[in-house]
Amino acid sequence: MKIFSAAQFRKWDQYTITHKPILSADLMENAGKACLAWLEKNMGNEDHFIVFCGVGNNGGDGLVIARMLHLRQCTVEVYVVGNYDKCTNDFSSNYDRLQDDEISIAHIDSIGQLPNIAGDAVIIDAIFGTGLNKPAEGIHLEVINHINRSSAIVISIDMPSGLPADQSLGKHSCIRATHTLSFQAYKKAFLVSENAGFTGKVHLLDIGLLPEFEKQEIAVYELPDREMMHYIVWQRNEHTHKGDYGHVALVSGSKGLMGATVLMAKGCLRSGVGKLTCMIPECGYDIMQISTPEAMAKICGEEHIKSGNVYDGFDALGIGPGLGIFESHVALLQEIFLNFKKPIVIDADALNIIARHNYLLEVIPASSILTPHHREFERLFGKSANNFEQIQLALTNAAKYKLFIILKGHHTFIACPNGKGYFNSTGNAGMATGGSGDVLAGMITGLLAQGYSPKEASIAGVYLHGLAGDLAAADHSEQALIAGDIPEWIGKAILQVQDEE
Repeated sequence: MKIFSAAQFRKWDQYTITHKPILSADLMENAGKACLAWLEKNMGNEDHFIVFCGVGNNGGDGLVIARMLHLRQCTVEVYVVGNYDKCTNDFSSNYDRLQDDEISIAHIDSIGQLPNIAGDAVIIDAIFGTGLNKPAEGIHLEVINHINRSSAIVISIDMPSGLPADQSLGKHSCIRATHTLSFQAYKKAFLVSENAGFTGKVHLLDIGLLPEFEKQEIAVYELPDREMMHYIVWQRNEHTHKGDYGHVALVSGSKGLMGATVLMAKGCLRSGVGKLTCMIPECGYDIMQISTPEAMAKICGEEHIKSGNVYDGFDALGIGPGLGIFESHVALLQEIFLNFKKPIVIDADALNIIARHNYLLEVIPASSILTPHHREFERLFGKSANNFEQIQLALTNAAKYKLFIILKGHHTFIACPNGKGYFNSTGNAGMATGGSGDVLAGMITGLLAQGYSPKEASIAGVYLHGLAGDLAAADHSEQALIAGDIPEWIGKAILQVQDEE
């Protein structure tokens, strides 16, 4: 699924109006019907609705919803916020239809006109949509704050009013929605953590925009879905052997941190790799042989890894989890980066060492994959004022160093060196637990070794990791989920995306 800007969504509307053909008023009716169907399914026991409408097309959507709720014998209060003289044509026509149906409409032009909000009412927020290009102010801001002070359920139409689609809200105010009923596709604003408290649960509704536009329109951002995964994740050929699925070297572990290596190894093995060799310190030898008998172990130091020498015979290399931070590791990383000529998966302590010795970024093999969480990212590339700036910083550095940067979070973001970005759609809060990222690093390394491109390995690894976490949480609960559960569900995740139904 492509993630379009507000301007592109307007183009999509116009494209549909021109090529379907269909009137813009009919698209508004489609939006109203889709919202009504959702309300009937999810709010079927509610019969008191307060609809706040701006004077643009988002407000027009609200008027359509109000009319349809009224026809179903619901109690509907409608409040128009702002200057009616500036209304759009479609808003005006729907306003007239409401009056013909004898629905009471009140106008709010001042604080003294703010209505009481009954505790049993459901608020429909249709003040601003994606067309907002400046912070809410004046009476609009007063209404937004008034709604936020209520205890009512709030259903925002397309966007929570006041929330920009393409940039940070900053310190400005917007509606805090319980649910957001958005049209056709996700907006970028829904995929950044700083907005999680405003959007509530986002639901996508199809309002009949032509799919041809989405296919041909170029988008910087995408949200991989199951259909994309079905084409990325391979089915195995029957006439194969372990040598066909790659040999991975994992450079990982130190005294007291061998659990990270175990988790990384299990993630790698469950991804489908043919052979795995773990380069570990001697103190972790027994741990690895007992916990992960499918992996081979090579001793590279006593209590931490002191040398790499892992340049030949391997199809992919992953480094970092449990590595520890030792002065000798600077030379270790440089040696590996200069001599291993294939993309490398770099995580955890390896990232922290690079952050302290930034020149190492210059010698990382092209198309390598960095997997930082937000703090590690800041150490590597500096702080950002908000999530939107951080995403752009990831894209800038991915292009500068010719790397893939996986910025881990709720909607993990993958920055590609060609300027494209991918948000992930799987995963849950239960995965915010120590070791989860180690499993991911192992999975991506395993996919690389099997012949997936760095882009495919990044997208599929993140998606399958999140899906495995979702399956594990459904079985164990989010609260009880631990990183060791995730590898046990990778197989079920792969089966889901390979399923042709």
